[in-house]
Amino acid sequence: MKIKVIGAGCETCDKLYEHVREAVAETGCDAEVEKVEDLLEIVKLGVMSAPSLMIDGKLVVSGRMAKKDEIIRFLK
Repeated sequence: MKIKVIGAGCETCDKLYEHVREAVAETGCDAEVEKVEDLLEIVKLGVMSAPSLMIDGKLVVSGRMAKKDEIIRFLK
């Protein structure tokens, strides 16, 4: 599973990244977590709002912070 946390390095983006890493650890799923902060890469992904969360190429959260429990549901 490939997970991308997308955002330009703001505090909310950092918190989302932290929640994703905690959710991955709790579920024990085999996931590669990547933080995408480069503006050109964000545009290439087609993301218009930050923070955003992409799992296996599918945008599941956009323009808001997801709680850890919500992320765990996405991972299952």
